[in-house]
Amino acid sequence: MAVKKKLNMRKRYEVLTRGMGWDTTYQPMDKVFPYDKFEGIKIKDWSGWEDPFRLTVDSYWKYQAEKEKKLYAIIDSFAQNNGHLNVSDGRYVNALKLFIQGVTPLEYGAHRHYAHLGRHFRGEGTRVACQMQSIDELRHCQTQLHTLSHYNKHFNGMHDPFHMFDRVWYLSVPKSYFEDAMTAGPFEFITSISFSFEYVLTNLLFVPFMSGAAYNGDMATVTFGFSAQSDEARHMTLGLEIIKFMVEQHEDNLPIIQGYIDKHFWRAYRVLALIAMMQDYMLPNSPMSWNEAWQIYYVENMGALFNDLSRYGLRMPKYSDVATAEAEHLSHQTWSDFYNFTHAASFHTWMPDDRKMDWLSEKYPNTFDKHYRPRFEQWREMEKAGERHYFKGLPQLCQTCQIPMFFTEVMSDPMKISRRVSMYKGDRYHTCSDGCKDIFENEPEKFIQAWLPVHQIFQGNCGGADLSDVLKYYHLNEGEDNMEYVGSPDHKRWQEWKGEDKQDETATG
Repeated sequence: MAVKKKLNMRKRYEVLTRGMGWDTTYQPMDKVFPYDKFEGIKIKDWSGWEDPFRLTVDSYWKYQAEKEKKLYAIIDSFAQNNGHLNVSDGRYVNALKLFIQGVTPLEYGAHRHYAHLGRHFRGEGTRVACQMQSIDELRHCQTQLHTLSHYNKHFNGMHDPFHMFDRVWYLSVPKSYFEDAMTAGPFEFITSISFSFEYVLTNLLFVPFMSGAAYNGDMATVTFGFSAQSDEARHMTLGLEIIKFMVEQHEDNLPIIQGYIDKHFWRAYRVLALIAMMQDYMLPNSPMSWNEAWQIYYVENMGALFNDLSRYGLRMPKYSDVATAEAEHLSHQTWSDFYNFTHAASFHTWMPDDRKMDWLSEKYPNTFDKHYRPRFEQWREMEKAGERHYFKGLPQLCQTCQIPMFFTEVMSDPMKISRRVSMYKGDRYHTCSDGCKDIFENEPEKFIQAWLPVHQIFQGNCGGADLSDVLKYYHLNEGEDNMEYVGSPDHKRWQEWKGEDKQDETATG
């Protein structure tokens, strides 16, 4: 009896992805797949889609199971040995608070919407790739929650991240970006998330942040980061593949895809203002500055990528030059804003000490000492005088990215607030930049519906008229989760664990 020849990986993947599709008979194909044509993207041959990994279900489960065993062994060891006591400083945990509040819910949103795409793309190979990524994103959400749950036992502000994601003012920034993509068509979503975020910008989130976790002694976070990064590498490759697939299918697709890239580069970049602040200010020990990370992972890497994509007619995203100029300012401006509004945030802020100030001067020789050190030194003097500053008003928000208007005209006058105005149906709308203004004016009917936290607070839709009412609406514990780090419950516990409170008493005596 002849032994059947074992199929190689390519053939196995073809059996998996090419044998599941058929043309419908009793219902028209356009009715069964209603979403993948209305954007104007033209696909001549769905079989032209190639998954470069050709990942089959059996190999996927085996591969992920091996990673799970290693990850949870390290998480258990970290918890059993009170690994939180080995991080560089209690301030570091505030970066984890921002991560679980602002990034982890995005992983779950990606899981849901890739599952949606796995149903609504016509091509079988594309559907399988989306379903695999949906499972990946759910796994990332779970591993992040499991890893950071240990910190929730010992630090404030991490108790209700998904509730906060839906309500807290600064979390409307990542939430609005993702919901913009999820309420678009399937090709815009996959360009936004798989390419603009996963390929163009994800390294600016995961690589420097996980390096920062290692530099600050947080081996549990490092491990989940590396466990996810191997998946992210696959997602990045798929994001590049879908771009090439779309532009190769029909010449009419090119201007549509370029428009998606321009829009979602800028939208995703604005979300990274939170990561820039985290990288430069929230990590006691920073492996690299935001500016250095931007130069490596965007200017150099993406410059090389778009040199390759230029043969398809694609160019670098619009306003890349503005984003690169802002790299000298972004983290300082964002930290200044949160320092002023930390009474309404679920993490603590503080003024950098002399060592951090000197590091910032070294990393930002063109901007920090000139524009930011003087204000920080003034705020430190106010703290010493018992006048720690909190801004009691509510800021104007950008209609598109929903970030308070603190960005400046970095291309002309770094001390002048950047503000743009658009008129639509007799109403005036404010945006923070040319990028956000372009996006608004291209889809005004979508963005006039934006749920802007400041507007909602003024309308009484966020729990009440007083700050304490709004904080209850956020599920934020006033005096514990917010305000200045020095003197906070987190700070006092850290001092007690490290014996620093006794040293302070001895020094005082």
